Amino acid sequence: MKKLLTLSIAILLFTACEDVIDVETQPEPPRLVVNGLVRVDESQEFVGVRIQVTETSDFFSENTVTELERAIILPGVVNTDLNAGVEFGRASVLVESEPGSGIYIPNVVPGDTDDRFRTQGLTPETVFLLIIDHKGRRYAAQTQYVPTVSIENLAQGDETLFDEDDTEIQITITDVLDAEDYYVFDFGEGEFLALDDQFIDGQQFEFSYFVERDLEPGEELEVSILGADQEFFNYIDLLVEQTENDGGVFETPAATVRGNVFDITGLDNINIFDNVERPNDFALGFFAVVQEFKQTIIIE
Repeated sequence: MKKLLTLSIAILLFTACEDVIDVETQPEPPRLVVNGLVRVDESQEFVGVRIQVTETSDFFSENTVTELERAIILPGVVNTDLNAGVEFGRASVLVESEPGSGIYIPNVVPGDTDDRFRTQGLTPETVFLLIIDHKGRRYAAQTQYVPTVSIENLAQGDETLFDEDDTEIQITITDVLDAEDYYVFDFGEGEFLALDDQFIDGQQFEFSYFVERDLEPGEELEVSILGADQEFFNYIDLLVEQTENDGGVFETPAATVRGNVFDITGLDNINIFDNVERPNDFALGFFAVVQEFKQTIIIE
């Protein structure tokens, strides 16, 4: 009798697990997302400005492409001698590369207009101010150009981390002495690593990164090193931390990953980049202009 009762309870529990539960998610208004990571190859004549904009959708959908009313970038330089802040130059107008793409690049009209930025003369004192108008709101982000060091050596190791299919990539760089440096490494397909020089100041440093996705023999893997300031470093580090969280789509993130794109609608002074009195008005994403070095390795 006891065995029969136990079996009956087990069957009821199993049947209950098959019930479909409808979960209602709280809808939120769409939020602008700005992918403004500008990678600079100083061997090229022009800076490859490419700003991509989307909007957040509902909880289970991909972001959707959106259109801007206006987008400009103001180049400037930090005036340290006179302590006068930043002196900005002529604005570069950004236009959609193709209708409906959501990708904005400097306007170039042969024989008339060329709003591209030249790489010659870029220094850590070079400043870029991005201003975007979208659906009646105005957003702005400011960043300084960040150079970086090159990758000295890129090799494949034979160690594994958690899975026997892990691919070990060994990277060697040399940090700049007596400088507070930050680095972001891009391994493609959304795999990033943020690194600072707290314990490697001025030293040659070799480390291993284990690529999470499956790589086949003969496949090419491109690895990039990007310059970063502390704000960009913190942003990528937090993104990586939350991406690695395997709690599933219903897991509440530890923090909202907010970048440096602020809502400045109605502000008289656009140099004030804060949302003290309207903390819920902001765009997602980040605007950064950084030097990039790349190397490619063929997986064995």
